[in-house]
Amino acid sequence: DVSSLEEVLVKQLIQHNKSIALAESCTGGKMAAAIVDVADASKVLNASFVTYANEAKIKYAGVLPETLEKYGAVSEETAGEMAKGTAKANGAQVAVGISGIAGPTGGTKEKPVGTVCFGYFMEGRLWTETVVFPDRGRNIVRDMSVEHVMDVLINELKK
Repeated sequence: DVSSLEEVLVKQLIQHNKSIALAESCTGGKMAAAIVDVADASKVLNASFVTYANEAKIKYAGVLPETLEKYGAVSEETAGEMAKGTAKANGAQVAVGISGIAGPTGGTKEKPVGTVCFGYFMEGRLWTETVVFPDRGRNIVRDMSVEHVMDVLINELKK
């Protein structure tokens, strides 16, 4: 009996009695959709926002305008504020912020297509990371981003 990543994540969140909230940009709701595909997702999924526009990142995820101005939407600083702001606004113990460049356009030398910044907030602890996925197409970058988040959260919850 092999469980999918999303099934493992939902089971672990239930076992740890934790709810999750999401602020997604480049993934466009794919993280929330993956969780909702699992039975009992309603026991753990608190809220999910697709904050594609900078204005939405500010309004729904608590990102400071100064952060966007100084670091840009695709930055660990922005992804971290997305996670922390979403957790705070929704009373979730776990939150994730995802912002990146899925392509096919929008990449630069400094931030090529496939660059995705992640913010994680769990039980008062915030950490961020940037991953540059291979540019194999927009939807593959988005799918790899969701899979990456699930791996990170599953490993954190196992600790």
